[in-house]
Amino acid sequence: MPSKMIFINLPVADLDRSKRFYEALGWKVNHDFTDANAACIVIDDNICVMLLTRTFFTTFTHRAPGDPREFVSGIYALAMSGPEEVDDLTEAALRAGGTEEIDRERRRQEARLGMYGRTFLDPDGHQWESFYMAYPRD
Repeated sequence: MPSKMIFINLPVADLDRSKRFYEALGWKVNHDFTDANAACIVIDDNICVMLLTRTFFTTFTHRAPGDPREFVSGIYALAMSGPEEVDDLTEAALRAGGTEEIDRERRRQEARLGMYGRTFLDPDGHQWESFYMAYPRD
């Protein structure tokens, strides 16, 4: 196991629906850390998403979880290896029941900086940004 990892904990309304959605993106369920309350979705060796039923999520905090369809409390951005990978992930999300948010002016601004990205929402409204940016090489 890597020495540093990121675990994104998301409250979900329907755990099975959310697992199906994230599996449709090509991400894997780690069954060792999955039960009726939570599912561990492995994006890569260093990044996992913990899908938590809303009831179970409340055991981690004294604050009530917000509804991501109404309020944005986080945007989860993933750097991809190229524009095709951005499109592939977004199209998989749309086929799996996600929705795309399009801000054409923002995309024009990013393009001027050498970036390409797209935004999708999962079935619960959690916002994901997949993007490609050509990093300067030394």
